[in-house]
Amino acid sequence: MPTLFVVMPVYNEPATLAESVSRVRTARLGEGWHTQPILIDDGSDEATLRAVRALVDDRGAERGTIALFHPKNRGKGAAIRTGFAHALTIAADDDAIMIQDADLEYDSADFAGMLAPLAVGHADLVLGNRWAVQPRGIKRLAHRMLNGLLTLSSNLATGLKVSDMECCLKLFSVPAMRRIIGELDEERFGIEPQIIAVASRHRLRVCEAPVSYSPRSFDEGKKIRMKDGLRVFVVLWRERRRTARALHSRA
Repeated sequence: MPTLFVVMPVYNEPATLAESVSRVRTARLGEGWHTQPILIDDGSDEATLRAVRALVDDRGAERGTIALFHPKNRGKGAAIRTGFAHALTIAADDDAIMIQDADLEYDSADFAGMLAPLAVGHADLVLGNRWAVQPRGIKRLAHRMLNGLLTLSSNLATGLKVSDMECCLKLFSVPAMRRIIGELDEERFGIEPQIIAVASRHRLRVCEAPVSYSPRSFDEGKKIRMKDGLRVFVVLWRERRRTARALHSRA
């Protein structure tokens, strides 16, 4: 039975964590697939630590949830990379790995649609696309425009035609993840454009699937800031240089 390893970075999410994990564990994937949540607590507060430990107590194996811990906060990218690395130690080549936040912004009901093209061998990386349907709750024009600018910049830098580069939901085949993990080194939200750039450099087959989205406000705990948007341009510039060096070395 193939496994979908769901890497969930966690930082100060005591109110939504248990429900997020429950939805992941009960997601209907079809074709014999089942989910394996991997939580990475990134130096959270005590309330979140208690919530994580409640999910992986002495019945952790029975409940099917894995938890990893960073003693200090290192950033979303670092947490994701820790989760990727652990997943690869236990995954088979016919399994898959994806990213999902623990804040209920994304719906695990969309997992099956993302998994479908990968399961039949049509893609190495499947990206969620929040703009393919009318997104629920997305009212701020500035947010949509900034996302569009960042995605356009990513497309110009990589040559891909991605619709929603910043969407959290990204699903990988295990062989694809083995190819790219050694080149992922971003600590914070720069991991999003870096994944796209490295995927392009390795010529992964990339496709998209529509996903729903219910964004939180900053008051509700949203953590990405303007500096993280600016970091995208730094990451894209650096990855273009890395790609140029890689092409030169092949020549």
